[in-house]
Amino acid sequence: MAALVGYHPVIEALRAKRPLDRILVAKGLGGPRVQEVIELARQTGTPVRFEDRSAIDRLSASKVHQGIAALGAATKYVELDAVAPNADLLVVLDGVEDPHNLGAIIRTAHAAGAGAVIVPERRAAGLTDVVEKAAAGALNHLPVARVVNINQALRSLHEMGYFVYGIDERGVEAHSSVKWPEKTVIVMGAEGAGLHELVKKNCDQLVRIPMAGKIASLNVSVAAGIVLFDWLGKRQPVTETD
Repeated sequence: MAALVGYHPVIEALRAKRPLDRILVAKGLGGPRVQEVIELARQTGTPVRFEDRSAIDRLSASKVHQGIAALGAATKYVELDAVAPNADLLVVLDGVEDPHNLGAIIRTAHAAGAGAVIVPERRAAGLTDVVEKAAAGALNHLPVARVVNINQALRSLHEMGYFVYGIDERGVEAHSSVKWPEKTVIVMGAEGAGLHELVKKNCDQLVRIPMAGKIASLNVSVAAGIVLFDWLGKRQPVTETD
């Protein structure tokens, strides 16, 4: 993950509209410089987080950071409205924090024919160089949209005609029996925690992946692969040839 530290490197990156995942500002720091950073970040849509100074110390190593740091992004995010109208399948990630999982899901989503992956602005992995490597080139082909509020995004997608499925171990129907509609949203939960309760309420249906073993859940990137290729297989059934 590329990090910029100090006021001048961060402000120049913002002025140049360089892709940034987020900006960190030490709690309690104020003044005109901080306000300039915040205003430019607002203009470019870059999230600003106020963190303990110790967190910025760890990022900067021995560099003088002046209480400000920025984490670079591997690529730019797109707006939800730019990808939602023309997609058959959208993949929404409810707080996936491991960059390797995010990259693997992006790679799988592209291979399965998804139109985009949608991630929340907070409490989730960003598009870092680690994600880019794990995605194995898929970031060059599959757009990633970042939204402020996952639940609002799901409600908007529902209004656009999408049917929203949440993958949850307590779902009544198995994914293998789902007849995926023409416009589908598949929502995957965070590592360990799964889907948030409010996210579940904004899904039209919860579906599960049947398990034969004693472990109740799968790694989120593995689970995504199972469900997404089920969708693809039903959209493009294999035909036998002589």
